[in-house]
Amino acid sequence: MKKTILLVLAMAFTFSSCEKDDICDADTITTPRLVISFYDFANSSTLKVVNNLAIISEGRTDLVNFSGSTSINGSTVSVPLKTDADVTSYRFILNYESTVTPVENEDVITFNYTRDNVFVSRACGYKTEFILDPVTPFVHTDVATTDGKWIKYIYVKKSTITNENETHLEIYF
Repeated sequence: MKKTILLVLAMAFTFSSCEKDDICDADTITTPRLVISFYDFANSSTLKVVNNLAIISEGRTDLVNFSGSTSINGSTVSVPLKTDADVTSYRFILNYESTVTPVENEDVITFNYTRDNVFVSRACGYKTEFILDPVTPFVHTDVATTDGKWIKYIYVKKSTITNENETHLEIYF
C-alpha cells in the first residue's frame, strides 16, 4: 500500500510540473509599425494615391519592402521604427524609377520618439511601443534636388503607437 501511494505521489509531482508549449500565436500584436496616410494638400479631407514611392532607411541602400514590393502605389504605408534608438530617418523618394515622370523628388523625414518595452507573454517576449514627439517630424529636402520639397505638411494624428489599426501620421502633398 505504501508503495502504491508513493508511486501515485511521484506520478502526481511529475505531471504537475508539465507546462503547455509556449508558442507565440501569429495573431499576437507585436512591435507596431508607424502607419502613414497620404492626403491631397489642396483638399485636406481627400486621401491621395502616391505613385512610385520608394522608402529607404537612413544609412542603407536597399528599399523598404512592402508585401513583396519595394514601390508603393497607394494612400497608406507602414514603416518600422528603430527599437534600439529614439530617432529614425527615412528617405521618401517620389517618382522612383518612373518612366512616366522621370524626375525623382526626395525628402528626408526624421522621426523623434520615446520607447516603452511592454511584456506580451513568455512565448512572445517583449514588444516596443512608441510615443512620437508631439512636434511635427523634421522634413528636409535632399540637396541633390532643385525642385524643393514634395511633402508640404506633416500632421501627427496619434502620437502613441501601440498597434497598426489606425493612422498615426498624415502627409500632405
